[in-house]
Amino acid sequence: MLVAEDQQAVRAGLVLILRGAAGIEVAGEAGDGEEAVRLARELRPDVVLMDVQMPRLDGVSATAVITGEQLADVLVLTTFDLDEYVFGALRAGASGFLLKDSEASQVVDAVRTVARGDGMIAPAVTRRLIAEFARPGGAGRPHLPRTAALSTPGRGPGPVPGLDELTRREHDVLRCLGQGLSNAETAHRLGMAEATVKTHVSRLLGKLGLRSRTQAAVLAQESGLTGP
Repeated sequence: MLVAEDQQAVRAGLVLILRGAAGIEVAGEAGDGEEAVRLARELRPDVVLMDVQMPRLDGVSATAVITGEQLADVLVLTTFDLDEYVFGALRAGASGFLLKDSEASQVVDAVRTVARGDGMIAPAVTRRLIAEFARPGGAGRPHLPRTAALSTPGRGPGPVPGLDELTRREHDVLRCLGQGLSNAETAHRLGMAEATVKTHVSRLLGKLGLRSRTQAAVLAQESGLTGP
């Protein structure tokens, strides 16, 4: 994995924590967003732990490049839970959101969760997202790729570009993502192998023009696809 954090002391602490965790290898460190993108292209890590506020290129912009080129999954780490950062990282395709006041064990667990293909959102961020999506016309709502025709307040869900291209199984998997289920939980519910779930997730993301399972979960929520 790659750790991108501009504060050297914080970065050293994160690297120390992660290198002490079984099964996690820190392949590189970056002190700014441009270096994070360069190293992601060079090292092709499974996960990039990305700070938001960095010089030369901010973490949200770096995340957009890394996910856009499918170089790695990105776990955003920030001291802030402000909408502009959370929604910006969501639009950029981040797979997870973690606050810097998280315990060391939570950081390790989050990295492992994202590495195995699942999404991870800190409880404080989850509450912010839920509150925003429950508020009609919220100004900070993330506008995801190809999802301009989603439901509007007081009306049923509208057509979602690409949704009709999904197979029945992909539609089932999307519904599970919207319910917050992991790949393992989805596999158990739908009676399929976890590897098959990962394949379905990858395919439905491509069909819907999305960058991460987190974006897919938001789409499912907005489209009213989270029922039984």
